[in-house]
Order: sequence, then C-alpha cells, then structure tokens
Amino acid sequence: MKDKILIFIITYKASFRVLDVIRKIPFQYLKNRNYKILISDDDSRDNTIDFIKKIKKKYSSKIILNFNRFNMGYGKNIKKCINYAYKNKYTYAVMIHGDGQYDPKYSSVMIEDLIRNKNLSATVGSRMTKKISALKGKMPMYKFVGNIFLTWIFNSLNGTNFTDCHTGYWAYNLKLINKDTFKNLDNNFCFDIDLRLKLVSEKKKIKEIPIKTFYGTERSSIHLVYAVRFFLKTILFKFIN
Repeated sequence: MKDKILIFIITYKASFRVLDVIRKIPFQYLKNRNYKILISDDDSRDNTIDFIKKIKKKYSSKIILNFNRFNMGYGKNIKKCINYAYKNKYTYAVMIHGDGQYDPKYSSVMIEDLIRNKNLSATVGSRMTKKISALKGKMPMYKFVGNIFLTWIFNSLNGTNFTDCHTGYWAYNLKLINKDTFKNLDNNFCFDIDLRLKLVSEKKKIKEIPIKTFYGTERSSIHLVYAVRFFLKTILFKFIN
C-alpha cells in the first residue's frame, strides 16, 4: 500500500491568493501517489471562503474542506490539520500557507526527501540559504536582519546550524514524530519555533530545503511580539531543559 500524503493549506483572509497556491501545487509529482489536499480556513470574514469553494468545485475528489467556526489561531489551526492526518493514518503531511508566501512547488522536494531518508523527521523550507535570494523576494529589511539575529541565537543555544529558524514551510514524517509532540505547542505564531525546539531536544533530524519566497505588500503587527516571545522561549527552553 502506498504511503498516504496530506497537503494541508491553512488560510486566514487569504482571498484570491489561495487560488494561486493551489495552481502551484506539483500535481504531476503527486499524480501516482495516494494524496489529499485539506484546506483549513480559520474563520476568515472576507471573500476567502468563496475562492475555496471554487477550488473544491474544480478539484472535488482530492480536496477536503474545513471551516473553523471561530478564529482558533495559527498554531491551533495547524494542530487541527495534523490531528486529522494522524486520525486518517497519513504517513507524511506538508503545511502550506494560503497567502502564497511559500511556493508550493517545493513540497515535492520536501516530501521526496522524507521518503528517501527514513531517518528524517521533518524537512523545512529555508529562505536564507542564499540570503540575497530573500532580499530579491522582497523580504523586508527588518525581517531579514531579525531572522539572521534570532537564528544565530537559536543555533548558539542549541548547537545547531540552521539558516532559517523562522520558516513556516514544513513537511512532517508522522511515523517518526509522536502525535503528543504537537499537543502542548503554542496555539499562535510561536508554533513553528516550539516544534523546532521540541524536535531538536528529542534529537530528531530536520533538513533544510533551499526555497525562494515572495513577500506581498501586507504588513503584520505581530512580528515584534513574536520576536520577543521567540527570544524568551528559546532561552528559557535551553535553561529549563
């Protein structure tokens, strides 16, 4: 029996951008594989759901929809998708953001690395392997500098050599990551760094995949708060453990 692959797309006010995300999924790679695509919307109050329904109509047999009845938060929405993957016995899961920042085409490389390297617990997309590429992708300078600094802190405290500790582009080997690993992770924007800390502490192997990324004109107010929480979590985790 073929390994089951779940590609889940988390959306929140993604609007028309989710259509572009779907179009860029490597369907040719997935053609002969046992896969499904789960789109999980976190109570968007704009026209995102209209676009998701259009996607369902076009790709009906491969698309699963979930609409949260209230805004659960970034991390909790991811947990809901991962719980679905465990419950339905998927082997691999890939998380893609519905806003188009991370190109879905790289998901085939991320999945294939997990399939070929049985000791890999996760693959992650790194925007910073070639730092000039991040700037060409219009990463704001404050994010660029902050990413380098906070990644350096993480590596210094944990003896790792990651290039991008803040990516939100993950593929998981659910055979190697225990379901309970996700249980107590942050329900909001520190979910990814919490998971990285947890996997590193458990000596699980994470491989970075070089990716290009694109930043639109959107600006978020959570970045400073996230950076402070990241800093505290990283340091406290190191000394508590």
